[in-house]
Amino acid sequence: MHISRIDLNLLVVLDAICAEGSITRASEKLNLTQSALSHALARLRTLFDDPLFVREGRAIVPTPLARSLVEPIRRSLHGIEMTLHQAGRFDAATTKRRFTLAIRGMLEMALLPPLMQHIGSRAPGVDIDAVHVSRRGLEESLAMGSIDAAVDVALPLSGHVRRLRVGLSPMVVVVRRDHPQIRDALDLDAYLAQGHVLVGSRRSGPGLADMELGRRDLHRRIRLRCQDYFTGCGVVSRTDLLLTMPQRHADFFNRPFGNRIFPLPLATPLAEAHFYWHANTEHDPANRWLREQVIEACNE
Repeated sequence: MHISRIDLNLLVVLDAICAEGSITRASEKLNLTQSALSHALARLRTLFDDPLFVREGRAIVPTPLARSLVEPIRRSLHGIEMTLHQAGRFDAATTKRRFTLAIRGMLEMALLPPLMQHIGSRAPGVDIDAVHVSRRGLEESLAMGSIDAAVDVALPLSGHVRRLRVGLSPMVVVVRRDHPQIRDALDLDAYLAQGHVLVGSRRSGPGLADMELGRRDLHRRIRLRCQDYFTGCGVVSRTDLLLTMPQRHADFFNRPFGNRIFPLPLATPLAEAHFYWHANTEHDPANRWLREQVIEACNE
C-alpha cells in the first residue's frame, strides 16, 4: 500500500478511536461530528480490509490488526507533530495548544493552582489536561507523546527521559491541636506510641519514615492508609492519629484544619519531587515553555 493512497487524517482518526474507546469521545476530541467520524472509520475499514473495531458492551475495542497498527502510527503522528511545532516559534501569548501533564493526585492540588495562575495570564490560549499515568507506562507515554511531561517521585527511567529535581522538603508530623498525649513537643518515644496515617498510591509497602525506622529496628503502627494528604489532614483533625508528610505539602493541605505541625523526631532524607520530559522534546519550543512554567510553579 503506497502512502500516496492514504489520507493521513484517517490515521489521526484511528489513533483517536483507539485512545478513547468510543466514537462519541473520539469525535469530541477531534472536534468532528459523529457522522464524519463514522464515515472516516468506514474508509479505514475499506483501506485495511478489516473491521478494525468491534463492540463489546458499551465500548468498542480494536481488532488485532488495529492494535498492531496504532503504536507505530501514533509514533509517526507524534514525529510529524513535533516537526511542525519545531518549524515555527512558540508564542505563548497567541498560541492555542493543549498540554497533557501526568501528575499524582497528592501533588495535583499543590501544583495546579500556581501553574494555572501563571498560564492564565501569560497564555490565554493554552489548556492543560492533568492525568494519571501508570509509573510502568510513564516512559512509553512520554516517548509516544500521549503526555508532554510528568511530575512524580524519583523513578528508575532510562536516559531517554530527562529529569529535574523540583522539590526538596523536610518531613514533618501533623497532630491535632487538642491531642491528649502531645503538648508542646514531640519526641521519638511519643511518636512511636501513637497510631499513624500513611498517605501513598501503593496498597502496601513502607513510607519514607518507615524505611528509616526499620534501619533502627523500630516500628510504628499504621492504622490508616489513604491516597491524598488533604484527606489525611482531615482524619488527623478528628482523631489521635499522626500524619508524617513533606513540610511543603503540610503548609498547603493543613490550612483548612489548623492542626499543629512538629518536626519529625527522626533524621530522614528530604522528600523529593521530579519533573520528567522525553529527550525527543528537549528542543521543542512549546515543551520548553511548559517546562519553565511547571518548574516555576513547583518552586513557588
